[in-house]
Amino acid sequence: MNIRLTPRAKRDYIDLTPRLQRIVKKQFDFLVQSIRHPSLWAKKYDETNDIWQGRINDDYRFYFHIAGNEYRILRIIPHPK
Repeated sequence: MNIRLTPRAKRDYIDLTPRLQRIVKKQFDFLVQSIRHPSLWAKKYDETNDIWQGRINDDYRFYFHIAGNEYRILRIIPHPK
């Protein structure tokens, strides 16, 4: 599987601190290895639109869509607690 960031997700990523960017990269590596990796806590977020949610850390989540051989990252945002 491959990772592709939408333009909005790219802007989200650029706005993160360098430390958070490193964590995001690590989590994306885990996603490529297995969507079931325990640190991702990946789950279906929106069944109707086929959007998934993955965990970056306690404070951030990323949202993605699976299309063929690609994870399309839609957003990287603070977790709405």
